[in-house]
Amino acid sequence: MARRQVQYVLVCEDQQQEAFVRRFLKETGLLKNRRKLRIERASAGIGSAEQFVRAQYVKELTVGRRHPVERTLIIVIDGDKYGVKGRLRQLDKACDEKGIDVRMSTDRVAKFIPTWNIETWLAYLAGDTVNEHRKDYLRLPRPSDCTKHAKELAAMCKERRLREPAPESLKAACSDYHKSLR
Repeated sequence: MARRQVQYVLVCEDQQQEAFVRRFLKETGLLKNRRKLRIERASAGIGSAEQFVRAQYVKELTVGRRHPVERTLIIVIDGDKYGVKGRLRQLDKACDEKGIDVRMSTDRVAKFIPTWNIETWLAYLAGDTVNEHRKDYLRLPRPSDCTKHAKELAAMCKERRLREPAPESLKAACSDYHKSLR
């Protein structure tokens, strides 16, 4: 029996991140078949979710380099108090600690690092002006309630223009989207 060809590998911290990225990929037309997406999500209540993402990032980067196939690795990790640059340094450090090269230009990797968390982006996409130093934006009642948010971001990405003032972490994510996924 032939193994399915995975097109995207999503490594994320929680259900909300998973639901948002899944819907965003669908809305942009990148994911036409759910079976082309493999999800590695931290188990709720078991250890540090961001630590899980860092470890999986190194693992998936290593596997992708050993067995090159046409697939894209999508990393979603909360920026928390570190922000985008701090988390990027931590991801690079995780690679260094395992003795592998940090992300290279040939690696198909998109890193999405919402600061403080994905709820900041959801609030922005709902029309709010957000402050990335604030960490108390409301959670959605259900992770699946993010469809309209994903549609809004997909429309902005299509135009290559975010509504200002846009969160810096979302600007960075959109840049990675256009480099790695388009």
